[in-house]
Parts: sequence; C-alpha cells; structure tokens
Amino acid sequence: MEPTAESAVMALSPVEHEPGVLAHSTADRRLAAEHWLLSSHGAPQRARLEWQEHKVALLPLGTLFSAVRIPGGLVFAIAGAEEPDEVDPFLEDALGSGPVICDPRGRRYYVLVPASMPHTWRQAADEWRTRLDVEVLGRATYLGVPRLNETDFDPSSCHSYWSVPMRSAAELCAPLRVARLLAVGQRAVAEDGQ
Repeated sequence: MEPTAESAVMALSPVEHEPGVLAHSTADRRLAAEHWLLSSHGAPQRARLEWQEHKVALLPLGTLFSAVRIPGGLVFAIAGAEEPDEVDPFLEDALGSGPVICDPRGRRYYVLVPASMPHTWRQAADEWRTRLDVEVLGRATYLGVPRLNETDFDPSSCHSYWSVPMRSAAELCAPLRVARLLAVGQRAVAEDGQ
C-alpha cells in the first residue's frame, strides 16, 4: 500500500500530552539529577569544580542518599561475568534501573539507596558485612561520585563511572532489590564453600 499525502501528514502531527502530564528531556532530567546530587554537599560549587577537574566529586552520604558497597568479585560471581559490558546491563536489570557507581581501581560497586537504609536495614547490613564483605555506608562517610556523563568504563584511566546511570533526581535503588541481589550472592558464596 502506497503512503498518501493524508497519511504522511497524520504521521508527522505532534503527540499531544494529557493535561497535567509533563514530559522532560533527558538533558533536563540529567541537570535535575546533577543539582540534586550537588545539593547534598555543603559547598556545591566546590563539588562541581571537583567534577570539572577530576571527573569525581566527594559527596557526603546519609542526607539525601546512602550507598551499599559490594566487592567486584561478588558482583561478577552473581552476574556470571567479568567484563563491565556484561556486568553493567545485568545490574541495571537486577536493580530496576537504580543508579550504581563502579570503582574499577578498587574493584567495587556502590549502589545508591535511600539515606535511611543504614538504619532501617541494620540487622541485614551486619549479616552482609560478616558474610559477604558488603558495607552499607551512611552518615560520616563520603563517596566519590563521578560526573553524570561518565557512563563508560575506560580501561586506560580506570576512573569511576556510572555502571547504571542516574536517570532522574532522587531515583535510587529499592532496598528490597538490593537485598534480593545480595541473597543470590550469599547463596553463590555458600555453594562455593561446600
């Protein structure tokens, strides 16, 4: 069937949003996420300068967000892979698109979670620390957070990058998803120990 002038016009007409529904571009969401992250710092301009000069800024945990530090070896075992291009999509799927930072030098992953997680998940966190060397980090801790556009592993520099990028301000990993991921890790460690 040949396209007609009428069908071409219909295909090009703009999509109309329902009243009260806002659409935000990726650039707008990234800018909002950047401002949100920087607002955790007492001197946001200094943190912004760290991003410009070093690609990583030290941001305090426990106010807007906290982090779960997972050893790379455990993440690789859970994912069944050792290459970032295989592990990163696995984490995105397993954690529901919540943000994750990879520190290739330290071979660690930092899952960003709500600020309350160190307190509300204290008992589980103690078990994870003992059995898996996983640490739930909160107040009195700083985390090296890469610029939001650092989303690819660079083997020549080994800079920290977003294994799973932060898509919007305040969009964090659900603690229950993190707990499920670590339960899989705990089973894998138990099976290796037998």
